[in-house]
Amino acid sequence: DDVLRDFAITHLTEAQKVHLNKAWHRLDPWPDVVAGLTRLKSRFTICTLSNGNIGLLTNMAKRAGLPWDCVLSAEVFRAYKPSPEAYLGVANLGITSPWLQIIAVFIVATIGTALLGAAIGRYIVLPLKGAPQLNTLLITLMLGTVLRESIRVFYPNGANPKPFPALLPRGAFHFASLTLRWDSLILLLLGAAVIVAVHVLINRTKLGLAIRAVAQDEETAKMMGIHFNFVVLTTFALGSALAAFAGVMNGLYYSEINFNMGLLLGVIGFSAAVIGGLGNIYGAILGGFIFAALQTIGVVALPFASAYKDVFAFAALIMILAWRPTGLIAEKVSERV
Repeated sequence: DDVLRDFAITHLTEAQKVHLNKAWHRLDPWPDVVAGLTRLKSRFTICTLSNGNIGLLTNMAKRAGLPWDCVLSAEVFRAYKPSPEAYLGVANLGITSPWLQIIAVFIVATIGTALLGAAIGRYIVLPLKGAPQLNTLLITLMLGTVLRESIRVFYPNGANPKPFPALLPRGAFHFASLTLRWDSLILLLLGAAVIVAVHVLINRTKLGLAIRAVAQDEETAKMMGIHFNFVVLTTFALGSALAAFAGVMNGLYYSEINFNMGLLLGVIGFSAAVIGGLGNIYGAILGGFIFAALQTIGVVALPFASAYKDVFAFAALIMILAWRPTGLIAEKVSERV
């Protein structure tokens, strides 16, 4: 009623309002949804898990012919996504497929961390928009320390490493003298898929164009009608979601997580971005591969001191920066004439 009043729509009857309010019940699925769910159903138990109520989900399934094995919603567990209780409630029903658990972990981690990143951008970073950039950097570093120490102090046994479920296959692929673990291959393909997705988002979508416009010239972007705050918060959410994605991949690989795992990884990531060239996404990717290669070289070249592979890699990065202070792929800067 409030929405209708705001838009000066006053001629609808009560029956018409009810019909309009239930528009969600009459949504059509994407063309490939039924066929895709049917294929999944042949191997797995498939069910809904939506914030919508069971009546809504049932009506949508009946109308579209969606072949769910069961219909569940957040109201069953009295918790709404992305709250962990909603996903854990499904897990407690006996859904043991590791792939479904992996998907659930990625969804919870990325959505929850994206919301946290957007909140940090809205209430901490944006209010400092007019302050020196050093102030913003220091505050974000201090906030990271607060978050880490809060987990260490307030989470039960937060200072101790926590086991991460071994959800990926543990076999290996052998070809001649090459041995490649399946979990390593899957994580490599996942990382490549994320890189491609970010590339498409930044270079092939209107949102990506808006992000690049704001990064290049904030005032001109505003004059062209770009919503500055929305773009900034979306960028914070996207960056945080990618960090969560990387954290889950790290946990899947090492089968362990700890409260301080992001500190060294953050330093390595920032170093990779600097060595590749700040402002260039491909430079950051190149810098990450270079750092990993330097770590490997450090282990091979210093087998007696492999624990110091990070020291070797950072020392090599310092020498590279002394040679190329702007990074290997410098940011393109256009001068106005």
